[in-house]
Amino acid sequence: MIALTINGTRHEVAADPLAPLSDTLREGLGLTGTKEGCNAGDCGACTVLMEGAQVCACLISTAQAEGAEITTVEAQDPLLGRLRQAFLARGAAQCGICTPGMLMASLDLLRRNAAPDRAAVEDALGGVLCRCTGYQQIIEAVLDAARGDIAAPIATEAGAAVGAPLPRVDGAAKVAGTERYGADAAPDGALWLRAVRSPHAHARFTLGDLDAARDRLGLAAILSARDVPGRNAFGIMPDLKDQPVFADGYVRYRGEAVLGLLGTRDAVAAVRDAELPIAWDPQPALHGVAAALAEGAPRLHDHAPDNVLVRGHLRTGDVDAAFATATARAEGNFRTAFVEHAYIEPEAGFAIPGAGGAMTIAACTQAPVMDREEAARVLGVPDEAVRIIPTACGGGFGGKLDVSVQPLLAVAARVTNRPVRMTYARTESMASSTKRHPATLHARMAADAQGRFTAFALEGDFNTGAYASWGPTVANRVPVHASGPYRVPNVWNRTRAVYTNDTPAGAFRGFGVPQAAIATEALVDDLAEALGMDRWEIRRRNAIGKGDITPSGQVLHASAGLPECLDALKPEWDAMLARVAAHNATQRRHRLGAGIACMWYGCGNTALSNPSTMRITLARDGTLTLFNGAVDIGQGSTTVIAQIAADALGLPIDALRQVIGDTALTPDAGKTSASRQTFVSGRAAQDAARALRARILALANAGEAARLALDGARLTIADTHTTRVIDLAALDADLTAEARYDPPTVALDADGQGIPYATYGFAAQIALVRVDTALATVKVEEIVAAQDVGRAVNPLLIAGQIHGGIAQGLGLALMEEFIPGRTENLHDYLIPTAGDMPRIRIHLVEDPEPEGPFGAKGVGEPALVPTAPAILSAIRHATGVRMTEVPVLPHRLHERIGGGEPPPNPLPSLAPGD
Repeated sequence: MIALTINGTRHEVAADPLAPLSDTLREGLGLTGTKEGCNAGDCGACTVLMEGAQVCACLISTAQAEGAEITTVEAQDPLLGRLRQAFLARGAAQCGICTPGMLMASLDLLRRNAAPDRAAVEDALGGVLCRCTGYQQIIEAVLDAARGDIAAPIATEAGAAVGAPLPRVDGAAKVAGTERYGADAAPDGALWLRAVRSPHAHARFTLGDLDAARDRLGLAAILSARDVPGRNAFGIMPDLKDQPVFADGYVRYRGEAVLGLLGTRDAVAAVRDAELPIAWDPQPALHGVAAALAEGAPRLHDHAPDNVLVRGHLRTGDVDAAFATATARAEGNFRTAFVEHAYIEPEAGFAIPGAGGAMTIAACTQAPVMDREEAARVLGVPDEAVRIIPTACGGGFGGKLDVSVQPLLAVAARVTNRPVRMTYARTESMASSTKRHPATLHARMAADAQGRFTAFALEGDFNTGAYASWGPTVANRVPVHASGPYRVPNVWNRTRAVYTNDTPAGAFRGFGVPQAAIATEALVDDLAEALGMDRWEIRRRNAIGKGDITPSGQVLHASAGLPECLDALKPEWDAMLARVAAHNATQRRHRLGAGIACMWYGCGNTALSNPSTMRITLARDGTLTLFNGAVDIGQGSTTVIAQIAADALGLPIDALRQVIGDTALTPDAGKTSASRQTFVSGRAAQDAARALRARILALANAGEAARLALDGARLTIADTHTTRVIDLAALDADLTAEARYDPPTVALDADGQGIPYATYGFAAQIALVRVDTALATVKVEEIVAAQDVGRAVNPLLIAGQIHGGIAQGLGLALMEEFIPGRTENLHDYLIPTAGDMPRIRIHLVEDPEPEGPFGAKGVGEPALVPTAPAILSAIRHATGVRMTEVPVLPHRLHERIGGGEPPPNPLPSLAPGD
């Protein structure tokens, strides 16, 4: 037994003295507020205080902690309580997985320094990574707590929730450390499952006697493809399930699951892969699209003889004629890399088998209904036999749309008929999970003498990796968006999603649009330079707006606020240019540069049905419940949809409770992706709440303007001249209303003509960078963002989404490049820290969308898209160099500043050489 003093209380716990303190806190003492994101000291999620100083609990052995005073996020401490309040008031907790570590680091700082400045806060938080927030609201929260200047909770009256900067309705558990994520709970006696994964990118293999290996290694079972009771295949596209649960004699990428080891935690962890009877026969691997498309390349899937998964196409007007007559033309080749989602919570969950083929799976996910369909197929049972209970999701960004642990857990629990739990290690998560698609792009753009765009053409190849995932979505979304949010009468865009032996690429905040925007916005800068125009001016002259026609032939009847976004930025753009000119007149090494970029983004699926259903019930005991299937992965949908429903019904938001995501209890609200939940699910919630309100008013024979009040089971309806009280307990049944909303779209024809989205988000950003031309390093100093959100349902949460999108866009531009086999941890794969973030200012433009709830539309993905191109534009302004490959790592910029030319396109992907 080891004695530990935790939060002032002595505990004696049976633990391995060498076990990480984080593990002992979580598994031995049930203090799961301390999170494990990497077990390598890289992410800081496990930060606790030991003897008053912050440490990574994953790097401290349990024996080292004996006799020391340990403080965790669960502590009852007045200063910690003040920090919790400040975090809530500032919206500093989004997904919440990093929040305990941030709070502990902040507590350490404020105990040492009661009045820190911003730089001190950034330094104190430097060891804790956040992938959601962009750090700005966290820093402000710490400064507020230090000053004791914490905003009081906002109280909203009935009908006043929409537009109010309300704290998250699910925020209290995040700051208290009581929120439950995938690895935080499991049934007693659950077996542990670990996947054995391929060390090769392309190989055939044979298995020996697994039963003998099981007995020799002391395991409960060793699972393989033979154990999958249903179809050994899963995948996003309904007609294309190309990825096996366990590979059956053939692997297509490094990290693919081959076996599943089941047993006690210690037994599973003790097994070395070399002890297992697997005989490998490595094959030549196809890394990058050039290798996969080369003549004679081996076929990776029977349904794709040329290794092309799918092609995308959009054509309107006469591109060749327009280029021939243009005054100015621009052209370029561009390349982007794999980008890792780097959510701080690795994939985790558990499964419980039931009678008659039933299965309950709890896991972190963005798409519970899709998970249910996938698990049911793998188990060979009807969808209704499977129940998915989403845990809190510690970041997703598209990466948790694909299933991960779910089919593995389902098979393991069915085979053993016992509960099973699983948590990915960080290296396993990064090796096996989907990434942003690498792109090789060739683009051309033309303009007339007045700077009006006349033509655009793009050919793009997207490396979808070993399996399809969201490759078809990327290939079909990019042609619609590639010409940018501009009036361009002649467009011809062609894309391919290509199978390779690289890590599967899937959804990542933008579905290919960020990659395309890098090319398009660079060409816009080229045309401005060729015509002697200001970069803001050429964008404003061509900005698409109300009444304009998109390249797909869609007329934008409403909510097209890009011109207003650009107008909002104009004064700051002029000031930024003046500052750059003054600085660079006297500085040769440290150069400033100003950049600008625009974007547009269709909310929801591309030209496909995209429905959401919501149900709201007023029970006879007075309980008002929204059955909300929309999973909140940190973006705030649980709060925003509650605000919408409360105002539509006419009751205060505090009267509303929610049931979230459980497939057995909630209707299908669709996946949390494509910036659709506020727009689509919010509209369904609005319609359901209005339907319930109509029922109530009919019962009271009251007019539409009547006011509602709920006090227990007494519902008061006050009309202009009369007041009626309904005793809900006296009703024969609960009052319930349900609504389904599917945005109106029209399928695209062979030339990509139709109505792919009911509405679009628009944004523009300007960036100020400082380039050290000797070291070729880039520091982003300022970003100003203007975003058309339709209606700002919750400005506090919108600001957090914009900050977080900018952080990920900065990473895309300057530092993030996933290389299979080389960057499978958060030490070698760099994401922005608090110290990397620039000053950010935001202008919200509200151009209401008639289809949206109270005029609102999506925000999450649009926030990221313009950041990288704006930074590249600024680097060019500072150095005169047009960078065509991201990330702009110092060696790449140094080569260009020194006069080197960019390498030819297309480029093979960097990959381990087996």
